[in-house]
Amino acid sequence: MQYKEYTPSVALSTYVKCYYVSDSFTATEDRAFATGCVEIMFNLEGVRWETKINDQFSATHDIELWGQIIKPLVFRIPGKNRMFGIRFYPHAVSAFLNEDISLFNDGVTDLTSVIGQPVQELYKQLLDAESTNQRIILIEAFLLKRLSLFEMKLDKVKLVQAVMSELKKEDFFDNISNVASRHGITSRYLQKIFLRHTGVTPKLYSKINRFQDSLLLLGKGDSSLTSVAYDCGYFDQSHFIREFKSFTGNSPSFFKIDNTSALLASPNK
Repeated sequence: MQYKEYTPSVALSTYVKCYYVSDSFTATEDRAFATGCVEIMFNLEGVRWETKINDQFSATHDIELWGQIIKPLVFRIPGKNRMFGIRFYPHAVSAFLNEDISLFNDGVTDLTSVIGQPVQELYKQLLDAESTNQRIILIEAFLLKRLSLFEMKLDKVKLVQAVMSELKKEDFFDNISNVASRHGITSRYLQKIFLRHTGVTPKLYSKINRFQDSLLLLGKGDSSLTSVAYDCGYFDQSHFIREFKSFTGNSPSFFKIDNTSALLASPNK
């Protein structure tokens, strides 16, 4: 697989982590893990990706919305394929959609069923475009227009972003009630808007962020499990192993970092 990321414009840098192009040349099977991010992917060329549900593979759509993947999701690419993707920051995709983001958790949805004709028209333009730069221009015009449709939501999106920034700090040891109080809201209300706008609760987001940090350290290959656990803020090694297994299905000592594209998709790199 070949993979390359592209930086969004300043106008969208608060919302979009990156754009990317992924090229596959042979059949491959992989697993997607929790990143905290929601993604949109356009099939530009070749076969459709397939996801495994209840031990059965089924083809995804040409325009895919990847919700919060909390449980490991097996997918395969049957052959040659090119994808153009948008990786949103964890707080950001709700600025472009009017739905409860948690409804898309652990699944790949046909984005046409959510947005309708506008995204179909965009897809046709992307197929006709002659370069990645042209596609990025088209995508950004589309996203800016969507952003203008939901301006009334931006205050809540910014609130979620501010709370996420707190949760990601290495020295964060506060509880969610105190966080909510600092923002002038109740913890119950914070939980509600956090789930609706990101698809996860504050506590689960913290776990995912910590898991992603551990993936990157494991990928470097020069740290013991005890060191990874300590550096990522786990109570101890057994706590690290338990949470890692809940996100990947394997303990870190048996996890094959070379057999997954998970590091490419990590928002923490």
